[in-house]
Amino acid sequence: MKFVDEAEITVEAGRGGSGCLSFRREKFIAKGGPNGGDGGDGGSVYLLGDSSLNTLVDFRYQPQYRAQSGQSGMSKNCTGRAGEDLIVRVPVGTSVVDANTEELITDISAAGQLVLVARGGVHGMGNTRFKSSTNRSPTKTTKGRTGEHRLLQLQLRILADVGLLGLPNAGKSTLIRAVSAARPKVADYPFTTLVPNLGVVRVSSERSFVMADIPGVIEGASEGAGLGFRFLKHLSRTRLMLHVVDVAPFDDSDPVDNARKIVSELEKFSPVLARKERWLVLNKVDMLAEELVDALCERFKAEPGWESMPVYRIAAISGEGCPELCQQVMVSVEEHKKLLLEDPDYQEKQKLLDEEMEFEIRKSIERSRASRSSAEEVDDFDDFEDD
Repeated sequence: MKFVDEAEITVEAGRGGSGCLSFRREKFIAKGGPNGGDGGDGGSVYLLGDSSLNTLVDFRYQPQYRAQSGQSGMSKNCTGRAGEDLIVRVPVGTSVVDANTEELITDISAAGQLVLVARGGVHGMGNTRFKSSTNRSPTKTTKGRTGEHRLLQLQLRILADVGLLGLPNAGKSTLIRAVSAARPKVADYPFTTLVPNLGVVRVSSERSFVMADIPGVIEGASEGAGLGFRFLKHLSRTRLMLHVVDVAPFDDSDPVDNARKIVSELEKFSPVLARKERWLVLNKVDMLAEELVDALCERFKAEPGWESMPVYRIAAISGEGCPELCQQVMVSVEEHKKLLLEDPDYQEKQKLLDEEMEFEIRKSIERSRASRSSAEEVDDFDDFEDD
């Protein structure tokens, strides 16, 4: 199935049924009074978190969703039938944004979470409602109100405890293959990974965490270059980022300089995301002499702000150093989950950071889209001029 992490849909709640204008007319009862019933309420539109879904591709082909309208009222004081609610299933991890106001409506983070996104219209009233001591034969009725109509942006961000960050061909896919049952494609050319991959890493029979491998980030990713800007947002839900660095790049580039470029793109994309806890993972250490790896570690430690950052050495292709890394990641993930359950201050801090990060990411994505659209317009104009 094709992986799609963004979609735009239109949701429209049902209209309320109109009230009925009717009078009781039976044999021997010439003037029985008003008996027009009320209409039924319009159906509402809900979004439901579904853990069996992992892509928004279906919404590309079915972008419009409309709930049923309420039935009009009837004579004999019969109320019209209410419209049926419409429940739309979305993947867990979907953020829902009002496209017109840019308001974050909800963040569906759990299976079974039900969220109202468009409320049904209120029913109209029949003429029975307007009967009084001074008006025995009212002819007044009201129409049902229209339901809410919204244009929604759905943004899927995968749920994982750990996210892998790094340049293309740094060995991220090899690492996730080495420590989990995930089997992403691995090859010796850049951008082998085109969509995020998830793997469950089991440290013991009852201890495990989820690792996410996203496509490699290149310089200029925050402005739309390569594939990285589309998938950087997936790192926002992770507890920890593992910055995988190739210590022996095939192009003989400097590993420290490569790491700097990634951090720079992360800061441009979202300063809050860049402040998330990050560990350095030096991959392919089996291709360098130990003293060269030691010297490289010293250079990383000398970088401003990286002095206290944990550094791990692995060779993902052989599994060297991977068990120790996974053990430490497991401890960090467990500590984080414990604090979320027991420490209210920690919970509030995380909530504020998530909200700030959500705002930054949306703005960054919109900026990237705008720059890409401008570039495409210029290209189209140049082609016209050439003709």
